[in-house]
Amino acid sequence: MAHNQEPVTGNTLRRRMMKRTIAGLALTLAAASPSLAQQCGGDFSAWRAQIAQEAQAAGVGQRGLAALQNASIDQRVLSRDRAQGVFTQTFIEFAGRMINQHRLDHGANHLRRHAELFARAERDYGVPGPVITAFWALETDFGAVQGDFNTLNALVTLAHDCRRPHLFRPQVVPMLTLIDNGTLPADTQGAWAGEIGQTQMLPSDILRLGVDGDGDGKVDMRRSVPDVILTTARKIQARGWQAGQPWMEEVRVPAQMPWEETGRANKLPISQWSAWGVTRRDGSALDANRPNAGLMLPMGHKGPAFLVYPNFDIYLEWNQSIIYTLTAANLATRFAGAPRFDPRNPEQGLVGDSMKLLQEKLKARGHDVGGIDGILGQMTREAVRLEQIRLGFPADGWPTPALLSNL
Repeated sequence: MAHNQEPVTGNTLRRRMMKRTIAGLALTLAAASPSLAQQCGGDFSAWRAQIAQEAQAAGVGQRGLAALQNASIDQRVLSRDRAQGVFTQTFIEFAGRMINQHRLDHGANHLRRHAELFARAERDYGVPGPVITAFWALETDFGAVQGDFNTLNALVTLAHDCRRPHLFRPQVVPMLTLIDNGTLPADTQGAWAGEIGQTQMLPSDILRLGVDGDGDGKVDMRRSVPDVILTTARKIQARGWQAGQPWMEEVRVPAQMPWEETGRANKLPISQWSAWGVTRRDGSALDANRPNAGLMLPMGHKGPAFLVYPNFDIYLEWNQSIIYTLTAANLATRFAGAPRFDPRNPEQGLVGDSMKLLQEKLKARGHDVGGIDGILGQMTREAVRLEQIRLGFPADGWPTPALLSNL
């Protein structure tokens, strides 16, 4: 699939934006039609009764149904859902905070202590230990901070709420199933968005992909390290991980190159990146035997630079934030022996109100930025690229004050 990716030109970017617009319209129509999407909102008791019918039809017994009957709306969950400010940080800020010495030391210790388990995970599922360990570190600090929200309440709250019910409604019955079969107690606690255990997995993934690594007859993602390591590996494999293949590599970029060709999705042969002057971080030649890769510049062409391979796309199956996924992938390379990335000297970016103003101007020019939220998401980045091309700026997707003043 990566080998057939078309180059990112201005026309390519426009087609991508059009596809996103069409996809967004389809989702809107689906959400508006009860026949195409599950219902949300309205009287909670009536909604809960409907869930109970679905659960019964799926084979959930009395224990699971009783737990549902006691479930309630958690206003704290709704507050957290509407205040996700962490990804307004830049990559350097977020990675600098999350990839700290505590996590590096503890991760290295876990890789040594559980070497046999990690070897088993790679043998059975093809996922290297550093990749698993990075998720384990970022999600809960190796199980130390698993969340204090009642998981069932969190899921019914977000499934009943009409902002993103399509993400959470499918998790309610699996959660009830796990309660009913004794895998989880009804008062299980986890993250505000319904994730459970040391690598913060959703109920449907635990139900479908759970591995009883310690052989005690159940999958315990909260307390059993073997279950955590092997189930996490299986989840990553199920998302499409290719065994024995790289996921990310820090690189050095030249002062000038076709910046419009950069981006995660535009995976080109290594020989092409080499021809444009991209090298390994130490200045040596790239490995031409590696698969096609995209060049990611999370803070523009003067900031840190990474080649990302098809396996990196699996990170976006875990979390859709580019900042989080780049951090998780980079942390995995650190556990595998890579040095701290070079932040270089990126141009000043836009944050807060200035980012919202940029999004308003982009929207006024006909771009779909996905919402005026002050967050540099993928749709905003692609709109920025199109305007950079139009204005003759380096098309690296990084919004600067200069770009804002020229719109």
